[in-house]
Amino acid sequence: MGQTGNSSPAIRVESLRKTYRNRAGTVEAARGVSFDVAHGEVFALLGPNGAGKTTTLEILEGSLARDSGTVAVLGLDPGSRADLNRLRKRVGIVLQETAVEPYLTVSEVLRRNAAYYSNPRPIEEVIELVGLTEKAKARVKTLSGGQQRRLDVALGLVGRPELLFLDEPTTGFDPSARRGAWALVHGLTRLGTTIVLTTHYMDEAQALADRVAVIVGGEIVAQGPPDSLAGRDRAATRIRFRLPAGVRREDLPLPATTAADAPEDLRDQLVEIDTDDDVPVLHELTGWALRGGHDLDALTVDRPSLEDVYLSLTGSAATAIPPPGSRQPAATQPSGAAS
Repeated sequence: MGQTGNSSPAIRVESLRKTYRNRAGTVEAARGVSFDVAHGEVFALLGPNGAGKTTTLEILEGSLARDSGTVAVLGLDPGSRADLNRLRKRVGIVLQETAVEPYLTVSEVLRRNAAYYSNPRPIEEVIELVGLTEKAKARVKTLSGGQQRRLDVALGLVGRPELLFLDEPTTGFDPSARRGAWALVHGLTRLGTTIVLTTHYMDEAQALADRVAVIVGGEIVAQGPPDSLAGRDRAATRIRFRLPAGVRREDLPLPATTAADAPEDLRDQLVEIDTDDDVPVLHELTGWALRGGHDLDALTVDRPSLEDVYLSLTGSAATAIPPPGSRQPAATQPSGAAS
């Protein structure tokens, strides 16, 4: 992860607006959305279903026209047909599903798609990059779900894109495959690729993104580095533990509350202390436990996670606008191909 010395952003979005009209009336899918993405950066766009993520990405990718606002992607306007033709030679897109002929081999699929570009990445390099070397001669229909997703990513990379859009890149992956995909993203950023991703996994956004933006109801409600989003780095520390046997909450040396999200069988046992002064508080608590011979089982010390912050920001997600439509599988010719 990181940024290059290029002073202009790879993506600039200012006051983006998009309205749909359906039987229910008018739906504002984007309401003045603004953000920048630096060159060489991993930028995660987060939000509940129907919040406006897909609309925003499709406008950036040039598959959807905006109503108003300024959008520049690699210095080009994806809403301009002339600019879009030039942009497609420089951008890779990995949708949640990609339509690929099942009876072609991995190598054949990539070789065919590479022919759409003037300066493609070598096929063998792409296959190695996504971890499919042993499956190079395997037919697509024999690949596992995780391997097919790697092929989707390979199709997005074969054109040697400067900018890569990754839509839910690890959906359906097991933990090992997800870690492998994360390593791939880190490797791409070392090559200088700028990446915009969407994900519903907050640990994925935490692990990969330099910056995140949270969109709710068509509006950006917070953006910044994952560690400090919405003041997360300044939030109170939460100390949680199980009450020692024979000890009441009132017997503790510090005020504590019952953990609101404790499982039913631990509701009367699991307590927590919120503090802005964690070291002295921990010292007092552990000193009390040592003097009294008490065990502090299940002791944890943490600040709100990115998921905690995300849930607090999207608490009204139930009222998010309904999506106007779902993203469709890509056509055989990649959307990033030169036309």
